Amino acid sequence: MAIPMPTRQLFIDGEWRAPILKNRIPIVNPATQDVIGDIPAATKEDVEVAVNAARRAFSRNKGKDWAKAPGALRAKYLRAIAAKVTERKSHLATLESLDSGKPLDETVWDMEDVAGCFEFYADLAEGLDAKQKAPVSLPMETFKSYVLKQPIGVVGLITPWNYPLLMAVWKVAPSLAAGCTAVLKPSELASVTCLELADICREVGLPPGVLNVLTGYGSEAGAPLASHPSVDKIAFTGSFATGSKVMTAAAQLVKPVSMELGGKSPLIVFDDVDLDKAAEWALFGCFWTNGQICSATSRLLVHENIASEFIEKLVKWSKNIKVSDPLEEGCRLGPVVSEGQYEKILKFISTAKSEGATILHGGSRPEHLKKGFFIEPTIITDVTTSMQIWREEVFGPVLCVKTFSSEDEAIELANDSHYGLGAAVISNDAERCDRVSQDFEAGIVWINCSQPCFTQAPWGGVKRSGFGRELGEWGLDNYLSVKQVTLYTSNDPWGWYKPPC
Repeated sequence: MAIPMPTRQLFIDGEWRAPILKNRIPIVNPATQDVIGDIPAATKEDVEVAVNAARRAFSRNKGKDWAKAPGALRAKYLRAIAAKVTERKSHLATLESLDSGKPLDETVWDMEDVAGCFEFYADLAEGLDAKQKAPVSLPMETFKSYVLKQPIGVVGLITPWNYPLLMAVWKVAPSLAAGCTAVLKPSELASVTCLELADICREVGLPPGVLNVLTGYGSEAGAPLASHPSVDKIAFTGSFATGSKVMTAAAQLVKPVSMELGGKSPLIVFDDVDLDKAAEWALFGCFWTNGQICSATSRLLVHENIASEFIEKLVKWSKNIKVSDPLEEGCRLGPVVSEGQYEKILKFISTAKSEGATILHGGSRPEHLKKGFFIEPTIITDVTTSMQIWREEVFGPVLCVKTFSSEDEAIELANDSHYGLGAAVISNDAERCDRVSQDFEAGIVWINCSQPCFTQAPWGGVKRSGFGRELGEWGLDNYLSVKQVTLYTSNDPWGWYKPPC
């Protein structure tokens, strides 16, 4: 039975509004290639209206309605949103699978994380008031000093399509907890659940203008949001190329930005491991979310002593992965998000082959799926460090394998990248794992696993993978400015200048 896609407008100032130019973007189901609905296409005119709404919401009643309200008030709304997400979990998960191609089991998990993220930041919002006026120790007794943490202001949130709602909420929840107001611009390739979040905000009575949701193309909606003079900060997750453009736009106004960009993360497997356990983590680290993970450990480094047997294990496990429509029970690999992404990934694989690499498994459409943007789980060997497939982010179910002979060589290969988002090591030697963790040039390290992510722990990268940290208390700090307040406590005059006669 066909599941109807809701028809939504832009969400601005607490109500649905048609885009000023009336344009819409078709929604293509990546599993069937059928058009199953459409979303509104915002332009700079809509950005102007939304930013103005967010600015009014921030300053309404001199900020007392939101920005300067007690954290407990904001927490009440965040918890109400979490409860509604939980109530709608099944429906939201189904919509996200249809829109993005992610297996239903994954999107259900994502919706649980969405609700958990709102709950976590509700707790931090409540705790924020108690942390105000934290004293600063000074060397002079005639002065006292304390710190205020205040919301940055109106924030622009630009988010990707691989975790359409969850990655949006990584920004929405902490920014609202901090007291900011926001304009969210999700990717045009998967926006449906972000519009459903807007409907939830409307239902729980979130004050108008606190969260505005604009769907549309990056060039038509994202770019004017990034450069808007009334937006106080931009938080962006996406590609290095787009992130560079966002930074350039923000730099014209010296506007702060936080960036979570691409990755080409390594996974080192030493020769003292359980091969089957390690093989499953190696595949999960690269093929989870249909391979479309910025932190995917897509560069696999295997000790030469076990390489042949381990690679055989990888192929056997890969053959057992169910590739299907994401709504089918037991699906573990669905289609990639769009035709453009599908063609891009196949071109990466073709180039690797032409450069001399071996496509050991996969590399094309599964024979049993005649429609949809499906690509088999792909394992590539005989790779050199100069090959495109080893150096550039593929963002698809493609795992490259190299061997190493020593710990030092493994670290050198792992860190030989422009990126530094994630890195993983699998070994039964705890001291070795500790050494390798410290030597990795990455913002996130996994030991004896790959990809687990928790709302409580910081997330972000180094090098060209970006800067700033999301999640945990660090995620809240992204949206707070620190104000120093210093008080002169003495009754004596300062005495620097000679008093007039």
